[in-house]
Amino acid sequence: MPEPARAPGRTFLGASGPVALAHRGGAAHPENSLAAFDDAVALGYRFLETDVHATADGVLVALHDPTLDRTTDGTGPLSALTWEQVSRLRLRDATGAVTQHAPVRLEDLLDAWADQRPRVRLNVDVKEVGAVAPMVALLAARRRDAHRVCVASFSDGRRRAVVAALAARGVPVTSSAGTAGVLRFLVGARLGLRGKILRALVGADALQVPQTSAVAGRQVRIVTGLLVEAAHSAGLSVHVWTVDDPTDVHRLLDLGVDGIVTDDAAAVREVLRERGAWPPRIEDPTTTSTARPTANGPAAAEEPRS
Repeated sequence: MPEPARAPGRTFLGASGPVALAHRGGAAHPENSLAAFDDAVALGYRFLETDVHATADGVLVALHDPTLDRTTDGTGPLSALTWEQVSRLRLRDATGAVTQHAPVRLEDLLDAWADQRPRVRLNVDVKEVGAVAPMVALLAARRRDAHRVCVASFSDGRRRAVVAALAARGVPVTSSAGTAGVLRFLVGARLGLRGKILRALVGADALQVPQTSAVAGRQVRIVTGLLVEAAHSAGLSVHVWTVDDPTDVHRLLDLGVDGIVTDDAAAVREVLRERGAWPPRIEDPTTTSTARPTANGPAAAEEPRS
């Protein structure tokens, strides 16, 4: 089944077709563990979704919760410990059992899979104000990696703070709208706004939204044909989280969404394979050819495009 046509010039971190993002690496291993991310990359994923909090000494750690209790054998807030202390902890799996896996730093994820082409992209949710300055410092110091990162946050204030601080340092970065930005988009789209005006209202490059959301005690569908059409008119990518059911994935892709965030990396890969959209087509800006990863290993380079 051919994918819906994409608006000219709309890409996400170099991808020119629908993408799958492995949510915290996927469900096969403890969330946000290097093993989980490794599995996704081995499946051919080049987009990984993660969250970051900062330690007491300003190190960004891939961790969803502000506290350590649910996902590690530690207790209390991550921000109370140094990285050296956090590195001695071990992650819990989905049943709560302690594993041998240690927490991982964001910089480690940026360094991992260096032999893969195209390089792995990271969608990073900045979960707290204390992570803003370390995020800026990390990407400013590693500006050559900034094209592989999408800055996300439910807080538009945190997202804008990171984006603005990096822009002031001459480091452009992709970002996805927070809750307030999504609400502005929905209102603007309902009012008929399109194109540059709607994009300016959002102030981001992507919308990352759930299929539905609770409004006044009932579930309201967020992802509709209207949302996708309006977003694409503004050059915004649309990613939907967190989707594991292949039927839902097919339906969303038929609507024209640009990305699926999933815990079931294998199932979503199979859907994209069925649709002729796997492996993902991604172009690294430092190369003159387009590299496409094989299903389970390094990429094969295509001929340069004229």
